[in-house]
Amino acid sequence: MAKRSSRHTPCDVSAPRRSRGLYAALVLVTIGLGLLSRKIPGLPAWLSKGAGDALYATMSFWLVGLFVPACRTAVASAVALLFCYAIEVSQLYHAPWVAAIRATRLGGLALGHGFHVMDLIYYAVGVSAGAGIERAWRLRRERPS
Repeated sequence: MAKRSSRHTPCDVSAPRRSRGLYAALVLVTIGLGLLSRKIPGLPAWLSKGAGDALYATMSFWLVGLFVPACRTAVASAVALLFCYAIEVSQLYHAPWVAAIRATRLGGLALGHGFHVMDLIYYAVGVSAGAGIERAWRLRRERPS
């Protein structure tokens, strides 16, 4: 039986691991930016909502990196995007118990309030931004001085 290549595994133990401290900080900064995006006066509603949704997805990407530091970027992106899509689709479900959770500030921020197709695009943009930032950071670190 031929030996399987490690390039097809979701985690690469030989690759540099993500710094959990850095990713925790990125999560906190991204949460702050997401909350701020909804409060900046003068922004068009579509931009403040879109930025918040994209930052939610970026935060999801950072969370995957935080909890699975050896995960490949493509896998982290897929997991974060699927998570965001699942949350969005769950907004089509309106049972009283989930409506009660969504009625709280934290529940509303985490689970959202209504399904919007545009949110799916914002999530893809946000996850792509996180993956792009991570890739640029890694390339910069790997560049010889």
